[in-house]
Amino acid sequence: MNNPKIENGLNKFLVLWVGELISNIGTGLTAFALGVYVWLMTQSAVDVAMVEMAALLPMILLAPAAGVLADRFDRRLLMMLGDIVSGFALVVLLVLIINGHIQVWQICVCIGVSSLFSALLNPAYKATITDLLTEEEYAKASGMVGIASSSKFLISPILAGFILAFSTIEVVLIIDILTFVIAVIAIFLIRKSLAIKPRVKEKLNFFNDLKEGWLIILESKGVLRLIVLVSFLMFYMGMIQVLSKPLLLAITDEKTTGILLTIIACGMLVSSIVIGNGILKKNYVNVMVGSFIVAGVTMAGFGATTSIPVILLSGFLFFASLPFANASIDVLIRKSIDNHKQGRAWGLISLISQVGFVVAFVIGGFLADHVFNPAFAEGGVLASTVGKIIGTGEARGIGFLIILAGLGLIITALFVSRSRGIRDMDTPNRVGTDRTGISKT
Repeated sequence: MNNPKIENGLNKFLVLWVGELISNIGTGLTAFALGVYVWLMTQSAVDVAMVEMAALLPMILLAPAAGVLADRFDRRLLMMLGDIVSGFALVVLLVLIINGHIQVWQICVCIGVSSLFSALLNPAYKATITDLLTEEEYAKASGMVGIASSSKFLISPILAGFILAFSTIEVVLIIDILTFVIAVIAIFLIRKSLAIKPRVKEKLNFFNDLKEGWLIILESKGVLRLIVLVSFLMFYMGMIQVLSKPLLLAITDEKTTGILLTIIACGMLVSSIVIGNGILKKNYVNVMVGSFIVAGVTMAGFGATTSIPVILLSGFLFFASLPFANASIDVLIRKSIDNHKQGRAWGLISLISQVGFVVAFVIGGFLADHVFNPAFAEGGVLASTVGKIIGTGEARGIGFLIILAGLGLIITALFVSRSRGIRDMDTPNRVGTDRTGISKT
């Protein structure tokens, strides 16, 4: 017989998830539309990159502080505050665009403020999932969260392109603002029906709390190794993300590139749907290792050829493998850290893991333009050796860099498979938490 309390927690999670799904779609709409808007306004890739970094860096840098707040204050209230202020920043941006003569720096400030307060959402959101669900439901929830996250890359570009074809960026911003309203309503509904645990009344000290969050991670060698692993994962993901467009544009046109990238990204959505149906129930370390090996092999396949069908299949399988690794990592960490400490832990985990992503964006283009592309040009140092196998020219230097990243991913997986600390995390009932945040040992 089903437990009504468990079903109640799952229903609340579904309400929260729908709100975040809609909000993510709105965020993706604005990201796509602003990229087009800034490019048409300045014809400068640097300006487009500045807007993208304004959206990315605040969320990365503020993640640890947001994690501290998630453990100190009402997590649902923090999520509402983050959505409200983020939406207000978009209102200011909308007014500036309507009035005309907007500058790129003004767009960066508005997007930066929106991103700053969006940083409040992630640790509180992740910890709230643990509040609401049982350990058996974590993997399913991770798959559903993956669906919501991937929606900004799959659903949003198509919708934004359609809207911009018949309307303007102002309409896109208005829609995004309305999605924030829906998300706030969803959070309010679950907060109203969820008992709020009283927090310990003590003086707030960010540095002490951040130190405590780090010590929480250090308590388990497995958790620390997993965080390093996630950072490598994000680095490899960043490499293929920053290099895939130049590689495809070197062998085909813009329209075909857009279609290919959309189909490739669908791999992540398909896997997230499968995981969301509850297919992952045990052997999380083995699933994670297998996912990394598949990801590394398919990543190497993506870079090793100029054949569009092979690139399409390899890219699709690469992104299809990632949600299995992400869900496994997510469950292992939730099982290993007490719920009332998870906000601080997730904040630091987000910071460390996203560093790999930023590093890939910083060095990926440089390595491609100044090291590997020249090496595979006519007369280049690798043109007469490796070039005989994978070909020569601009796309081949980028391809070889992607192959190296794929091999690195495989090596990471083999390291994980031999890590006793990480394998020990897969032991049933290692820590565990209930929805009230009280640890179960």
